[in-house]
Amino acid sequence: MAGDNQQQHPFCHLPGDPSLILTTNVDLGDKKLDIMKACSKAIASATGKPESYVAVSITDKASVIFGGSDAPTALGCLYSIGGIGVSSNGQIQAAVTDQLESFGVAADRIYINFFDMDRANVGWSRKTFAG
Repeated sequence: MAGDNQQQHPFCHLPGDPSLILTTNVDLGDKKLDIMKACSKAIASATGKPESYVAVSITDKASVIFGGSDAPTALGCLYSIGGIGVSSNGQIQAAVTDQLESFGVAADRIYINFFDMDRANVGWSRKTFAG
């Protein structure tokens, strides 16, 4: 805005916060942390963002149905300021699928919705990424 002398917060120029929130009805057992770390690395690689900014939350053993069935399934949301697109989304979808298939979750029973977030709609450290 013209005449706006307010200085932007230093993290206004940071690359943003890719965050994966994944819910599944399978029990990931003692492999859960390994899966989270693998997803984190895949998201950083696909989006080009530093892994230090990637957040992953997985809830397993949840009450989830897909297509009216309680067969193994997973639902997820990936939020990021930029880094969302056909190629990166496909890479992330494939990486998550690779992690869950050994638990009986078929590729056609995993939905991930991808959201390209406006900087003003992502908060961190008492501010938004817009300032």
